[in-house]
Amino acid sequence: MKGKLEPSERQKLIEEGKNLKEELVTLEEDLLKLTDELQQEAQSIPNMTHPDVPLGGEDSSTVRKMVGKPAEFSFAVKDHVQLGKELDLFDFDAAAEVSGSKFYYLKNEAVILEMGLVNWAVSEAMKRGFTPLTTPEIVRSSVVEKCGFQPRGTNTQVYSIENSDQCLIGTAEIPVGGIHMDSILSESSLPLKYVAFSHCFRTEAGAAGAATRGLYRVHQFSKVEMFILCRPDESDSYHEELIEIEEELFSSLGFHFKTLDMASEDLGAPAYRKFDVEAWMPGLGRYGEISSASNCTDYQSRRLGIRYRPESSSASPKKGKNAAPTQFVHTLNATACAVPRMIVSLLENFQQEDGSVIIPEPLRPFMGGLQIIKPKHIQN
Repeated sequence: MKGKLEPSERQKLIEEGKNLKEELVTLEEDLLKLTDELQQEAQSIPNMTHPDVPLGGEDSSTVRKMVGKPAEFSFAVKDHVQLGKELDLFDFDAAAEVSGSKFYYLKNEAVILEMGLVNWAVSEAMKRGFTPLTTPEIVRSSVVEKCGFQPRGTNTQVYSIENSDQCLIGTAEIPVGGIHMDSILSESSLPLKYVAFSHCFRTEAGAAGAATRGLYRVHQFSKVEMFILCRPDESDSYHEELIEIEEELFSSLGFHFKTLDMASEDLGAPAYRKFDVEAWMPGLGRYGEISSASNCTDYQSRRLGIRYRPESSSASPKKGKNAAPTQFVHTLNATACAVPRMIVSLLENFQQEDGSVIIPEPLRPFMGGLQIIKPKHIQN
């Protein structure tokens, strides 16, 4: 176009340039669409599974450990809903009017119990070397996706905020995973251990029936979550450490529970291996999940861009070259305390014939020394 051209030739090139520009816009639009479709397809591919994971559905899960025995009662057992009503601890009816079903007010000693459980769990994790955090409870949907959850799925558990790219978190695992997003950590800083308190929000799409009664399955709850970033060769041992911490915590409260090695079809996309803890809930007449511990290997860190640089060996690196290429860290998460399920377990297991509930000793220092929750008519 800069050279001498006949007017007709110049006009022809101008038209060709316009056409190329329009084609480029179309191609860029197609690329964005295809990239989005590719991302959606890629999200449907789960992590690999540990060779020891039982194959099959939930019923194929194997028992790793059984702790304690079911509590024995010489009187008719009440479930937590009845206990909560008689002790004036909950208000589901008012919450349903204000917010909808599966919401609740905690009242009186239940409020102190929630705060006590949270402080106890955080304190116990800190004793074991975890750094305490509180987290944002609204995150970008891209971070939710990178952690292995699907906010745009048809049966999603995620609350998305309309006209924004943000979601409410379903677990502190998501914002904690995002802290070191797109960064390179030094090997000497690993492992990084966090214990995070947050509120969690879940749609509980498809959940129904007696298993959702009362506090067992709700849309909003408090939770204390442990999260570890470590070298790949250490994640199996830290997974064992996490489940041992959970077992120590629940044993100290006097719960009867079993630890399960979850079967392949019940792992969820990010988990390479997952251990669940199910506590006996006498009022419900069954075991109920109160905790899980997952090794996600590099499934989340690849998507979040969290790497570390191995430190150089005794041989010095060549001039102008790094000691070693970066590697993706492994991430693990485990529930220290999901408050509503813990309250269910505590009320149902430690109920007394006179309608009172005994507070386990480890929680009492975190509840102002409260030892027992009594019906109002026998408070004195």
